[in-house]
Amino acid sequence: MVTVSCRFLLTLCGSLATSPASLRRSAVDFSSAVEFPGQGVCADFRCHLRGRSMSSTPKRKARVLQPSIKSALAGTKKEIEELEPAVKKLHQDVKKVAKSEGELDIVNVRSEFKVVEEVHKSRVRVLKEGDGTRKGPILYWMSRDQRSRDNWALLYAVQEAKKRGVSVAVVFNLVDNFLDAKARHFGFMLRGLRVVEKNLQAVEIPFFLFRGKAQETIPAFAEECGASVVVMDFSPMRIGRVWREELCANSGPSVAVHEVDAHNVVPVWEASPKLEYGARTIRTKIHKLLPEYLTDFPILKNSGQQWTSTPPPPVKWDELIDDVLSIGAEVPEVDWCVPGEDAAMEHLLGSKNGFLTKRLAKYEFRNDPTKTSSLSNISPYLHYGQIAPQRAALECRNHRKQHLKMADSFFEELVVRRELSENFCYYQPNYDNVKGAWDWAQKSLREHASDKREFVYTQEQLEKGKTHETLWNAAQLEMVHYGKMHGFMRMYWAKKILEWTESPEEALRIAIYLNDKYELDGRDPNGYVGCMWSICGIHDQGWKERPVFGKIRYMNLAGCKRKFNVDGYVAYVDRLVSLAKKKAKDSVKIAAAHKMS
Repeated sequence: MVTVSCRFLLTLCGSLATSPASLRRSAVDFSSAVEFPGQGVCADFRCHLRGRSMSSTPKRKARVLQPSIKSALAGTKKEIEELEPAVKKLHQDVKKVAKSEGELDIVNVRSEFKVVEEVHKSRVRVLKEGDGTRKGPILYWMSRDQRSRDNWALLYAVQEAKKRGVSVAVVFNLVDNFLDAKARHFGFMLRGLRVVEKNLQAVEIPFFLFRGKAQETIPAFAEECGASVVVMDFSPMRIGRVWREELCANSGPSVAVHEVDAHNVVPVWEASPKLEYGARTIRTKIHKLLPEYLTDFPILKNSGQQWTSTPPPPVKWDELIDDVLSIGAEVPEVDWCVPGEDAAMEHLLGSKNGFLTKRLAKYEFRNDPTKTSSLSNISPYLHYGQIAPQRAALECRNHRKQHLKMADSFFEELVVRRELSENFCYYQPNYDNVKGAWDWAQKSLREHASDKREFVYTQEQLEKGKTHETLWNAAQLEMVHYGKMHGFMRMYWAKKILEWTESPEEALRIAIYLNDKYELDGRDPNGYVGCMWSICGIHDQGWKERPVFGKIRYMNLAGCKRKFNVDGYVAYVDRLVSLAKKKAKDSVKIAAAHKMS
């Protein structure tokens, strides 16, 4: 009987005798298996046997087996309880090893999904063939996916380097003016890249940071180090297309250019070959491909070859951040969201306040702007690529047993809806203007463009939150001062801009301008599609026709009052704004004192 107990323990801890990495990856399963306060291993052993009985036999057979199970448990209870102290000590050792290896103290990355060692071929596109004469290193141009872990593009670069017996390096190009990004965005990005550099150093992969025009710096460095392949991130946006074309045009004939979609669970060109009408048309396509693409990631290692070209100059992060923050200083940083890939994992899986580990049950109330803890707030990390959407999807699936409905709802938003936005921006060149709307919506908006508006506001009035409606003003100020407007309010906010401006074209322009300027996750496919859904009916249907809106879905204040406590939300934003203004004043005083000293 003791043999049975040991076999069960070995099943739980099968990888404990292999490597520190395996210890880290088994921590979550081990923890969930042994930590049942007041009950110990016996409780889980009992659940384990009951689960196997019910899943492998009909209920009648389960009832027959139950007495024998109870008898077996009674006979082995003492032996199992004697093993419990050793099990607990082993669990503590697992945690110690994880911490000594530099991991966060989080319930982390053990997945029931298979780990694939090679990047799926369909995730990669060869944009330019090299002539095969150069045998130099592989460069990974990191841009959209700013992380070292769970990054298919980086893993592919290492994979190619190993096959060719060459070294690999990561390069990042800092553009001083990227789609009008402000201090809020540059600060978050650079602080995250600082973490990336540190994590890459741990696996001896050099990190180079350039500043200037990417179409010049990346090809020039490829020539300088004799690179044979440049691997780049995929982006569905207009700027991504320009970068792809310019890199291919400016690289020498001996340099190949490969592109990897590390931002989607299912690569955008594999999910669908065309522009999809809505979630219902793409959902089945994505779910059919999940068994093929929703796999776990291998651990990042270097290629085994040392970088012998010019070493990367040290990045003076503090000076660089101070310099860049002076650009767009009118939109200051926010402190509620800690940047970097380590913080992103803590945010998702942290043992104290992780979304999946501690707050998933609250996701039921995500459409209530007064219940802020119900949101995942993962969008900034997804936008900057500081966490892999695929990692979040894997961990979400691993938490379905605890909160099935909420896990599936989050998965729908994370994978289906987000990748629908990627599809729209990839296949629709006019993803940020009214020409990108469906014909029925364009026709309806045209027919009602000259309708009389009860209120008309300028961009400046809207930006300062100076309208007649307290709720709308609160939503705008939440975005300005906090850097993230509640998701439900984003819809209402954009629809009121349509109602209160001269034309649909002006409404969409202002909505995108404000979203990109103030939202921490601005300049993103999700943001463009959100504005297009609200104002142009993208991924929606025609509704009852009414003035100004035509057949575009309508939202009003009365509807909001039926759904949530409007006064409570306004009071919450008032507190946020007061706190933000106080912090701004304190920062000015500190800066002045620093100058005087």
